[in-house]
Amino acid sequence: MMQTALGLDRATTALAVIDVQEKLAPAMDAALMPQALANIGRLLKTAKLLQLPVLVSEQYPEGLGPTVPAIAEELDDVPRLPKVEFDAMKNAGFATRLGATKAKAVILAGIETHICVVQTAASLLARGYDVWVARDAVASRTRANMEAGLGLMHDAGAKLAPTETILFWLLERAGTPEFKTVSKLVR
Repeated sequence: MMQTALGLDRATTALAVIDVQEKLAPAMDAALMPQALANIGRLLKTAKLLQLPVLVSEQYPEGLGPTVPAIAEELDDVPRLPKVEFDAMKNAGFATRLGATKAKAVILAGIETHICVVQTAASLLARGYDVWVARDAVASRTRANMEAGLGLMHDAGAKLAPTETILFWLLERAGTPEFKTVSKLVR
């Protein structure tokens, strides 16, 4: 199921946003969260534009609340998949929904990097998916925890890249209407 060693193909790529919830987000490192939210928004807008499958998980929403409004407003009819598992792939709804797509690669964003994001990445890699982590669209309670999670994912074989790199890889070329729209998102 692996794609090329380096690269993304919009026809076989999905976006997964992990647990960006109202009661969890404020606990994240205050220096990391605004950038993460802005970049998750850019990823969601681009996914919508390019018609990528989008999956959104919510960890124990009864206790941690729904997806934060800034992200929820970008979701339209994308279902929020409730879970209690840290690894979203251990949740039947999440795994089934991803399996129903043509995805061979999954872009990951969300919180917490060193818990739910890293466990989901490890599970996706074990199932043969090409995993891209938008390193500036993730956060943890501390920068050290975030960096530890990123290191573990890199060591396991995930690709770590800035959101802008991921967006332009999906676009493939300049001069298109999609390029013009996404270019405005990153300015």
